[in-house]
Amino acid sequence: MKNNVFFWSIVVALGGFLFGFDTAVISGAEKAIQQLWGLSAWEHGFTISIALIGTVIGAIFGGVPSDALGRRTTLSWIAVLYLVSAVGAALSPSWVPFMVFRFLGGLGVGASSVTAPLYISEVSPPASRGRMVGMFQFNVVFGILAAYLSNYLLKGIGEDAWRWMLGVQAVPAIAFFLLLFRIPESPRWLLRRNRVEDARAVFERIDPATADENVQNILVANAAETGPGESLWAPQYRRPVLLAILFAMFNQLAGINAIIYYAPRIFEMTGRGQDAALLASAGVGLVNFIFTLLGVNIIDRFGRRMLMLIGSLGLIVILGLVAYSFYTQQFGLVPVLLFGYIAFFAFSQGAVIWVFISEIFPSAVRAKGQALGSSTHWVMAVIITFTFPYFTEKLGGGNTFAFFAGMMVLQLLYVLKMMPETKGTTLEAADKALVLH
Repeated sequence: MKNNVFFWSIVVALGGFLFGFDTAVISGAEKAIQQLWGLSAWEHGFTISIALIGTVIGAIFGGVPSDALGRRTTLSWIAVLYLVSAVGAALSPSWVPFMVFRFLGGLGVGASSVTAPLYISEVSPPASRGRMVGMFQFNVVFGILAAYLSNYLLKGIGEDAWRWMLGVQAVPAIAFFLLLFRIPESPRWLLRRNRVEDARAVFERIDPATADENVQNILVANAAETGPGESLWAPQYRRPVLLAILFAMFNQLAGINAIIYYAPRIFEMTGRGQDAALLASAGVGLVNFIFTLLGVNIIDRFGRRMLMLIGSLGLIVILGLVAYSFYTQQFGLVPVLLFGYIAFFAFSQGAVIWVFISEIFPSAVRAKGQALGSSTHWVMAVIITFTFPYFTEKLGGGNTFAFFAGMMVLQLLYVLKMMPETKGTTLEAADKALVLH
Protein backbone atom coordinates (compact mmCIF):
# COMPACT_ATOMS: atom_id res chain seq x y z
CA MET A 1 0.00 0.00 0.00
CA LYS A 2 2.81 2.40 0.89
CA ASN A 3 4.56 1.21 -2.26
CA ASN A 4 1.57 2.36 -4.32
CA VAL A 5 1.79 5.94 -3.02
CA PHE A 6 5.57 5.91 -3.36
CA PHE A 7 5.39 4.73 -6.97
CA TRP A 8 2.68 7.25 -7.90
CA SER A 9 4.68 10.04 -6.29
CA ILE A 10 7.87 9.01 -8.09
CA VAL A 11 6.08 8.97 -11.46
CA VAL A 12 4.47 12.38 -10.94
CA ALA A 13 7.74 13.76 -9.56
CA LEU A 14 9.31 12.98 -12.97
CA GLY A 15 7.54 16.18 -13.98
CA GLY A 16 9.86 17.83 -11.46
CA PHE A 17 12.91 16.22 -13.10
CA LEU A 18 11.87 17.68 -16.47
CA PHE A 19 11.14 21.00 -14.73
CA GLY A 20 14.68 21.12 -13.31
CA PHE A 21 16.36 19.90 -16.50
CA ASP A 22 14.50 22.42 -18.65
CA THR A 23 15.31 25.23 -16.23
CA ALA A 24 19.06 24.60 -16.01
CA VAL A 25 19.99 23.17 -19.41
CA ILE A 26 20.01 26.61 -21.02
CA SER A 27 23.01 27.63 -18.86
CA GLY A 28 25.31 25.48 -21.01
CA ALA A 29 23.85 26.70 -24.29
CA GLU A 30 23.30 30.40 -23.65
CA LYS A 31 26.69 31.68 -24.85
CA ALA A 32 26.69 29.57 -28.03
CA ILE A 33 23.18 30.78 -28.87
CA GLN A 34 24.15 34.42 -28.29
CA GLN A 35 27.15 34.10 -30.63
CA LEU A 36 25.33 32.01 -33.28
CA TRP A 37 22.50 34.47 -33.78
CA GLY A 38 24.40 37.65 -32.83
CA LEU A 39 22.04 38.58 -30.01
CA SER A 40 22.29 41.90 -28.23
CA ALA A 41 22.37 42.00 -24.43
CA TRP A 42 18.63 42.71 -24.38
CA GLU A 43 17.85 39.91 -26.86
CA HIS A 44 20.07 37.56 -24.92
CA GLY A 45 18.28 38.31 -21.64
CA PHE A 46 14.94 37.84 -23.40
CA THR A 47 16.10 34.49 -24.83
CA ILE A 48 17.05 33.19 -21.39
CA SER A 49 13.83 34.54 -19.89
CA ILE A 50 11.35 33.36 -22.55
CA ALA A 51 10.97 29.94 -20.93
CA LEU A 52 10.25 31.68 -17.64
CA ILE A 53 7.60 33.84 -19.29
CA GLY A 54 5.98 30.62 -20.52
CA THR A 55 6.36 29.23 -17.02
CA VAL A 56 4.45 32.17 -15.53
CA ILE A 57 1.58 31.67 -17.98
CA GLY A 58 1.62 27.91 -17.39
CA ALA A 59 1.55 28.48 -13.63
CA ILE A 60 -1.25 31.07 -13.77
CA PHE A 61 -3.52 28.86 -15.86
CA GLY A 62 -2.24 25.43 -14.71
CA GLY A 63 -5.01 25.13 -12.16
CA VAL A 64 -7.71 25.40 -14.87
CA PRO A 65 -7.09 22.08 -16.68
CA SER A 66 -6.13 20.50 -13.37
CA ASP A 67 -9.62 21.26 -12.03
CA ALA A 68 -11.50 20.67 -15.29
CA LEU A 69 -9.77 17.59 -16.72
CA GLY A 70 -8.18 16.06 -13.62
CA ARG A 71 -4.66 15.99 -12.29
CA ARG A 72 -3.50 12.94 -14.29
CA THR A 73 -4.80 14.12 -17.70
CA THR A 74 -3.19 17.52 -17.17
CA LEU A 75 0.13 15.86 -16.37
CA SER A 76 -0.07 13.89 -19.63
CA TRP A 77 -0.41 17.10 -21.65
CA ILE A 78 2.50 18.57 -19.70
CA ALA A 79 4.65 15.60 -20.79
CA VAL A 80 3.73 16.34 -24.42
CA LEU A 81 4.77 19.98 -24.00
CA TYR A 82 8.18 18.92 -22.63
CA LEU A 83 8.73 16.56 -25.56
CA VAL A 84 7.75 19.06 -28.27
CA SER A 85 9.88 21.76 -26.63
CA ALA A 86 13.01 19.61 -26.40
CA VAL A 87 12.91 18.38 -29.99
CA GLY A 88 11.82 21.72 -31.43
CA ALA A 89 14.45 23.82 -29.61
CA ALA A 90 17.22 21.39 -30.56
CA LEU A 91 16.29 21.52 -34.26
CA SER A 92 15.48 25.24 -34.48
CA PRO A 93 17.03 26.84 -37.59
CA SER A 94 16.80 30.41 -36.26
CA TRP A 95 16.13 32.56 -33.22
CA VAL A 96 12.34 32.97 -33.48
CA PRO A 97 11.41 29.24 -33.67
CA PHE A 98 13.87 28.60 -30.85
CA MET A 99 12.04 31.15 -28.72
CA VAL A 100 8.66 29.55 -29.51
CA PHE A 101 9.80 26.07 -28.47
CA ARG A 102 11.51 27.31 -25.31
CA PHE A 103 8.26 29.13 -24.47
CA LEU A 104 6.32 25.84 -24.83
CA GLY A 105 8.75 24.15 -22.46
CA GLY A 106 8.14 26.96 -20.01
CA LEU A 107 4.39 26.31 -20.17
CA GLY A 108 5.15 22.72 -19.15
CA VAL A 109 7.33 23.82 -16.25
CA GLY A 110 4.69 26.23 -14.95
CA ALA A 111 1.82 23.77 -15.23
CA SER A 112 3.84 20.97 -13.62
CA SER A 113 4.73 23.20 -10.66
CA VAL A 114 0.98 23.49 -10.04
CA THR A 115 -0.31 20.02 -10.84
CA ALA A 116 2.43 17.66 -9.66
CA PRO A 117 2.66 18.85 -6.00
CA LEU A 118 -1.14 19.06 -5.97
CA TYR A 119 -1.52 15.43 -7.03
CA ILE A 120 1.09 14.10 -4.62
CA SER A 121 -0.34 16.03 -1.65
CA GLU A 122 -3.80 14.66 -2.40
CA VAL A 123 -2.74 10.98 -2.41
CA SER A 124 -0.21 11.05 0.46
CA PRO A 125 -0.94 10.07 4.10
CA PRO A 126 -0.39 12.96 6.58
CA ALA A 127 2.63 11.37 8.27
CA SER A 128 4.63 11.17 5.04
CA ARG A 129 3.11 13.99 2.97
CA GLY A 130 6.10 16.30 3.37
CA ARG A 131 8.49 13.63 2.15
CA MET A 132 6.24 12.56 -0.72
CA VAL A 133 5.61 16.10 -2.03
CA GLY A 134 9.27 16.86 -1.34
CA MET A 135 10.16 14.24 -3.93
CA PHE A 136 8.92 16.69 -6.55
CA GLN A 137 11.54 19.23 -5.46
CA PHE A 138 14.11 16.44 -5.12
CA ASN A 139 13.49 15.57 -8.77
CA VAL A 140 13.69 19.24 -9.72
CA VAL A 141 17.24 19.43 -8.36
CA PHE A 142 18.06 16.00 -9.78
CA GLY A 143 17.02 17.42 -13.15
CA ILE A 144 19.22 20.49 -12.58
CA LEU A 145 22.17 18.26 -11.70
CA ALA A 146 21.55 16.04 -14.73
CA ALA A 147 21.41 19.13 -16.97
CA TYR A 148 24.71 20.50 -15.64
CA LEU A 149 26.44 17.12 -16.01
CA SER A 150 24.94 16.57 -19.45
CA ASN A 151 26.10 20.02 -20.56
CA TYR A 152 29.61 19.32 -19.29
CA LEU A 153 29.79 15.96 -21.07
CA LEU A 154 28.39 17.30 -24.36
CA LYS A 155 30.26 20.62 -24.55
CA GLY A 156 33.15 19.23 -26.60
CA ILE A 157 31.28 17.38 -29.37
CA GLY A 158 31.30 20.25 -31.87
CA GLU A 159 29.64 23.52 -32.75
CA ASP A 160 26.17 21.93 -32.47
CA ALA A 161 26.79 20.71 -28.92
CA TRP A 162 24.13 23.09 -27.63
CA ARG A 163 21.51 21.34 -29.78
CA TRP A 164 22.31 17.99 -28.17
CA MET A 165 22.24 19.62 -24.73
CA LEU A 166 18.64 20.71 -25.32
CA GLY A 167 17.49 17.66 -27.30
CA VAL A 168 18.33 14.91 -24.80
CA GLN A 169 15.39 16.07 -22.68
CA ALA A 170 13.12 14.19 -25.12
CA VAL A 171 14.10 10.87 -23.51
CA PRO A 172 12.77 11.53 -19.97
CA ALA A 173 9.75 13.34 -21.48
CA ILE A 174 8.71 10.16 -23.31
CA ALA A 175 9.28 8.06 -20.17
CA PHE A 176 7.14 10.49 -18.12
CA PHE A 177 4.27 10.31 -20.61
CA LEU A 178 4.23 6.50 -20.70
CA LEU A 179 4.49 6.05 -16.91
CA LEU A 180 1.51 8.33 -16.28
CA PHE A 181 -0.74 5.56 -17.61
CA ARG A 182 0.22 3.55 -14.51
CA ILE A 183 -1.21 5.97 -11.92
CA PRO A 184 -4.83 6.64 -10.83
CA GLU A 185 -6.63 9.96 -10.71
CA SER A 186 -6.44 11.95 -7.46
CA PRO A 187 -9.17 10.67 -5.10
CA ARG A 188 -9.81 14.16 -3.76
CA TRP A 189 -10.42 15.44 -7.31
CA LEU A 190 -12.77 12.49 -7.90
CA LEU A 191 -14.73 13.40 -4.78
CA ARG A 192 -15.07 16.99 -5.95
CA ARG A 193 -16.72 15.46 -9.05
CA ASN A 194 -18.99 13.23 -6.90
CA ARG A 195 -17.28 10.08 -8.16
CA VAL A 196 -17.39 8.57 -4.67
CA GLU A 197 -16.83 4.92 -5.54
CA ASP A 198 -13.90 5.71 -7.86
CA ALA A 199 -12.33 7.76 -5.07
CA ARG A 200 -12.95 5.01 -2.52
CA ALA A 201 -11.20 2.51 -4.81
CA VAL A 202 -8.10 4.73 -4.93
CA PHE A 203 -8.09 5.21 -1.15
CA GLU A 204 -8.33 1.43 -0.72
CA ARG A 205 -5.17 1.09 -2.80
CA ILE A 206 -3.53 3.58 -0.44
CA ASP A 207 -4.80 2.04 2.84
CA PRO A 208 -7.95 -0.13 3.06
CA ALA A 209 -8.19 0.41 6.83
CA THR A 210 -8.75 4.16 6.46
CA ALA A 211 -10.45 4.33 3.05
CA ASP A 212 -14.04 4.77 4.30
CA GLU A 213 -12.96 7.25 6.97
CA ASN A 214 -11.00 9.33 4.44
CA VAL A 215 -13.93 9.43 2.02
CA GLN A 216 -16.37 10.45 4.76
CA ASN A 217 -14.09 13.16 6.20
CA ILE A 218 -13.44 14.68 2.81
CA LEU A 219 -17.12 14.62 1.86
CA VAL A 220 -17.93 16.44 5.12
CA ALA A 221 -15.19 19.02 4.47
CA ASN A 222 -16.36 19.47 0.87
CA ALA A 223 -19.96 19.96 2.01
CA ALA A 224 -18.83 22.86 4.18
CA GLU A 225 -17.34 24.57 1.14
CA THR A 226 -18.99 25.91 -1.97
CA GLY A 227 -18.31 24.46 -5.42
CA PRO A 228 -15.10 24.54 -7.44
CA GLY A 229 -16.07 27.91 -8.90
CA GLU A 230 -15.55 29.70 -5.58
CA SER A 231 -13.27 32.72 -5.75
CA LEU A 232 -9.79 32.43 -4.30
CA TRP A 233 -10.11 36.08 -3.30
CA ALA A 234 -13.04 35.48 -0.93
CA PRO A 235 -12.31 37.03 2.50
CA GLN A 236 -11.99 33.69 4.29
CA TYR A 237 -8.96 32.74 2.18
CA ARG A 238 -7.03 35.92 2.91
CA ARG A 239 -4.50 34.27 5.22
CA PRO A 240 -3.48 31.32 3.00
CA VAL A 241 -3.32 33.68 -0.01
CA LEU A 242 -0.96 36.03 1.82
CA LEU A 243 1.17 33.15 3.13
CA ALA A 244 1.53 31.65 -0.37
CA ILE A 245 2.37 34.93 -2.10
CA LEU A 246 5.01 35.94 0.45
CA PHE A 247 6.61 32.49 0.56
CA ALA A 248 6.87 32.36 -3.22
CA MET A 249 8.30 35.87 -3.43
CA PHE A 250 11.01 35.23 -0.84
CA ASN A 251 11.93 31.98 -2.58
CA GLN A 252 13.07 33.96 -5.61
CA LEU A 253 14.32 37.03 -3.77
CA ALA A 254 17.01 34.76 -2.35
CA GLY A 255 18.53 34.94 -5.86
CA ILE A 256 18.36 31.20 -6.53
CA ASN A 257 17.32 31.37 -10.18
CA ALA A 258 19.98 33.94 -10.96
CA ILE A 259 22.60 31.56 -9.62
CA ILE A 260 21.12 28.47 -11.31
CA TYR A 261 20.85 30.20 -14.71
CA TYR A 262 24.09 32.13 -14.60
CA ALA A 263 26.31 29.85 -12.50
CA PRO A 264 29.03 29.50 -15.19
CA ARG A 265 29.07 33.26 -15.69
CA ILE A 266 29.28 33.97 -11.93
CA PHE A 267 32.26 31.63 -11.57
CA GLU A 268 33.92 33.31 -14.57
CA MET A 269 33.34 36.70 -12.88
CA THR A 270 35.51 35.41 -10.02
CA GLY A 271 38.39 34.62 -12.39
CA ARG A 272 37.73 30.98 -13.31
CA GLY A 273 38.08 29.80 -16.89
CA GLN A 274 35.10 28.50 -18.86
CA ASP A 275 35.86 24.81 -18.32
CA ALA A 276 36.37 25.31 -14.59
CA ALA A 277 33.18 27.38 -14.45
CA LEU A 278 31.12 24.63 -16.11
CA LEU A 279 32.56 21.99 -13.79
CA ALA A 280 31.92 24.21 -10.74
CA SER A 281 28.32 24.58 -11.96
CA ALA A 282 27.98 20.80 -11.95
CA GLY A 283 29.22 20.95 -8.34
CA VAL A 284 26.41 23.42 -7.58
CA GLY A 285 23.94 20.88 -8.95
CA LEU A 286 25.43 18.09 -6.82
CA VAL A 287 25.27 20.11 -3.59
CA ASN A 288 21.68 21.10 -4.45
CA PHE A 289 20.84 17.43 -4.94
CA ILE A 290 22.40 16.22 -1.67
CA PHE A 291 20.88 18.89 0.58
CA THR A 292 17.43 18.70 -1.00
CA LEU A 293 17.54 14.97 -0.28
CA LEU A 294 18.42 15.79 3.34
CA GLY A 295 15.61 18.34 3.67
CA VAL A 296 13.03 16.04 2.11
CA ASN A 297 13.94 13.22 4.49
CA ILE A 298 13.63 15.28 7.68
CA ILE A 299 10.77 17.66 6.79
CA ASP A 300 8.13 15.41 8.39
CA ARG A 301 10.23 14.94 11.52
CA PHE A 302 11.32 18.52 12.28
CA GLY A 303 8.59 20.43 10.46
CA ARG A 304 8.42 23.11 7.81
CA ARG A 305 9.14 26.08 10.09
CA MET A 306 12.33 24.66 11.60
CA LEU A 307 13.85 24.04 8.17
CA MET A 308 12.94 27.58 7.12
CA LEU A 309 14.43 29.13 10.27
CA ILE A 310 17.77 27.36 9.78
CA GLY A 311 17.82 28.12 6.06
CA SER A 312 17.01 31.81 6.50
CA LEU A 313 19.82 32.34 9.02
CA GLY A 314 22.33 30.48 6.86
CA LEU A 315 21.41 32.42 3.72
CA ILE A 316 21.71 35.78 5.47
CA VAL A 317 25.26 34.99 6.59
CA ILE A 318 26.44 33.49 3.29
CA LEU A 319 24.94 36.14 1.00
CA GLY A 320 26.49 38.81 3.19
CA LEU A 321 29.91 37.16 2.83
CA VAL A 322 29.52 36.84 -0.95
CA ALA A 323 28.64 40.53 -1.16
CA TYR A 324 31.72 41.35 0.95
CA SER A 325 33.90 39.28 -1.39
CA PHE A 326 32.73 41.31 -4.36
CA TYR A 327 33.21 44.58 -2.51
CA THR A 328 36.81 43.67 -1.62
CA GLN A 329 37.55 41.81 -4.89
CA GLN A 330 38.78 38.81 -2.87
CA PHE A 331 37.14 35.91 -4.64
CA GLY A 332 39.00 32.96 -3.17
CA LEU A 333 36.08 31.79 -1.03
CA VAL A 334 33.24 32.63 -3.43
CA PRO A 335 32.93 29.12 -4.93
CA VAL A 336 32.80 27.59 -1.44
CA LEU A 337 30.31 30.23 -0.28
CA LEU A 338 28.06 29.60 -3.29
CA PHE A 339 28.10 25.88 -2.54
CA GLY A 340 27.09 26.76 1.04
CA TYR A 341 24.36 29.04 -0.30
CA ILE A 342 22.94 26.22 -2.42
CA ALA A 343 23.09 23.84 0.57
CA PHE A 344 21.10 26.15 2.86
CA PHE A 345 18.60 27.04 0.14
CA ALA A 346 18.01 23.42 -0.90
CA PHE A 347 17.64 22.26 2.71
CA SER A 348 15.03 24.91 3.51
CA GLN A 349 13.16 26.82 0.81
CA GLY A 350 13.85 24.23 -1.87
CA ALA A 351 12.46 21.36 0.20
CA VAL A 352 9.57 23.29 1.75
CA ILE A 353 7.98 25.53 -0.91
CA TRP A 354 5.86 23.08 -2.88
CA VAL A 355 4.95 21.12 0.24
CA PHE A 356 3.79 24.17 2.18
CA ILE A 357 1.79 25.79 -0.63
CA SER A 358 0.06 22.49 -1.43
CA GLU A 359 -1.09 22.17 2.20
CA ILE A 360 -2.58 25.55 3.08
CA PHE A 361 -5.59 25.83 0.73
CA PRO A 362 -8.94 23.98 1.10
CA SER A 363 -10.15 21.60 -1.58
CA ALA A 364 -12.52 24.07 -3.26
CA VAL A 365 -9.65 26.42 -4.17
CA ARG A 366 -6.59 24.17 -3.80
CA ALA A 367 -5.69 24.15 -7.51
CA LYS A 368 -6.23 27.92 -7.71
CA GLY A 369 -4.13 28.48 -4.60
CA GLN A 370 -1.35 26.27 -5.92
CA ALA A 371 -1.50 28.20 -9.20
CA LEU A 372 -1.30 31.50 -7.29
CA GLY A 373 1.77 30.44 -5.31
CA SER A 374 3.44 28.94 -8.36
CA SER A 375 2.75 31.90 -10.64
CA THR A 376 3.99 34.36 -8.00
CA HIS A 377 7.18 32.28 -7.73
CA TRP A 378 7.67 32.37 -11.50
CA VAL A 379 6.84 36.06 -11.98
CA MET A 380 9.58 36.81 -9.49
CA ALA A 381 11.87 34.33 -11.27
CA VAL A 382 11.37 36.18 -14.57
CA ILE A 383 12.13 39.52 -12.95
CA ILE A 384 15.26 38.27 -11.16
CA THR A 385 16.61 36.30 -14.13
CA PHE A 386 15.96 39.07 -16.65
CA THR A 387 17.48 41.84 -14.52
CA PHE A 388 20.40 39.97 -12.91
CA PRO A 389 22.93 40.57 -15.74
CA TYR A 390 21.94 44.26 -15.89
CA PHE A 391 22.20 44.89 -12.16
CA THR A 392 25.48 43.00 -11.76
CA GLU A 393 26.90 45.12 -14.58
CA LYS A 394 25.51 48.46 -13.34
CA LEU A 395 25.58 47.96 -9.56
CA GLY A 396 28.28 45.32 -9.22
CA GLY A 397 28.15 41.89 -7.64
CA GLY A 398 28.52 43.30 -4.12
CA ASN A 399 25.36 45.41 -4.15
CA THR A 400 23.40 42.69 -5.94
CA PHE A 401 24.20 40.01 -3.38
CA ALA A 402 23.71 42.48 -0.51
CA PHE A 403 20.18 43.03 -1.79
CA PHE A 404 19.52 39.28 -1.72
CA ALA A 405 20.85 39.14 1.85
CA GLY A 406 18.46 41.91 2.90
CA MET A 407 15.53 40.02 1.45
CA MET A 408 16.47 36.98 3.54
CA VAL A 409 16.30 39.12 6.69
CA LEU A 410 12.68 39.90 5.77
CA GLN A 411 12.06 36.20 5.12
CA LEU A 412 13.32 35.36 8.61
CA LEU A 413 10.76 37.78 10.06
CA TYR A 414 8.03 36.14 7.94
CA VAL A 415 8.92 32.70 9.29
CA LEU A 416 9.04 33.91 12.90
CA LYS A 417 5.87 36.00 12.84
CA MET A 418 3.53 34.53 10.21
CA MET A 419 4.33 31.00 9.06
CA PRO A 420 2.24 28.19 10.66
CA GLU A 421 3.42 24.60 11.11
CA THR A 422 1.51 22.09 8.94
CA LYS A 423 3.35 18.80 9.56
CA GLY A 424 1.44 15.67 10.57
CA THR A 425 -2.10 16.96 9.99
CA THR A 426 -4.60 16.00 7.29
CA LEU A 427 -5.08 18.51 4.47
CA GLU A 428 -8.59 19.16 5.73
CA ALA A 429 -7.40 19.88 9.31
CA ALA A 430 -4.59 22.17 8.13
CA ASP A 431 -6.98 24.09 5.89
CA LYS A 432 -9.58 24.46 8.65
CA ALA A 433 -7.01 26.10 10.92
CA LEU A 434 -6.05 28.69 8.30
CA VAL A 435 -9.39 29.60 6.76
CA LEU A 436 -11.70 32.12 8.42
CA HIS A 437 -15.18 30.74 9.17
